[in-house]
Amino acid sequence: MKIKIAPSILSADFSKLALELEKVKKAGADLVHVDVMDGHFVPNITIGPVVVKYMRRSSDLTLDVHLMIENPQKYIDAFVDSGSDMITVHIETVSLRQLREIKKILNKRRVKLGISLNPETPLAKIKPVLKLVDFVLVMSVHPGFGGQAFIPAAVNKIRQLRAIFNKDIAVDGGINNLTAKLVKAAGANLLVAGSYIFGAKNVKQAIDSLR
Repeated sequence: MKIKIAPSILSADFSKLALELEKVKKAGADLVHVDVMDGHFVPNITIGPVVVKYMRRSSDLTLDVHLMIENPQKYIDAFVDSGSDMITVHIETVSLRQLREIKKILNKRRVKLGISLNPETPLAKIKPVLKLVDFVLVMSVHPGFGGQAFIPAAVNKIRQLRAIFNKDIAVDGGINNLTAKLVKAAGANLLVAGSYIFGAKNVKQAIDSLR
């Protein structure tokens, strides 16, 4: 499968976000990963639909919006209206019924649905919903903050998932040129990276090294 690179704006300079988006686009990014945190599901607060709306105005890159929030079904419409192309919710925050409702909404709006699971959540937890989703996001750090070290147990989880899932598998957390090799070999094809890309002197070189 094609390897796709998604810079995470959590590590971008928000004082010049439009320029940061243009920079990663020119460097070869396939999409942009947007971390939304609520201070409840994860111990940090980031952005909401308003920022996504202005990102949409300033860039035509695919916006992959990762909802690390409680009760995500309450905010689906707002994030779709803001211009999200992909929306990921956490299996820890939704029931099967709620996920089906979210899927109906996103199908009507032609927005892709992803499911994510935290490092401590077993793969078995998402197996019942794999038929509903367009992609899976495997967390390789504990969500909430950027710049964390990669959790090696994610590699085996990706490998097991690839054996039963033939769509995009994304991985988020601690991704650099070394860990990228591990997760790609295990079956991941969508790599989310924040500080490794936005902190690089040569952004194109950083993206190419992941690919």
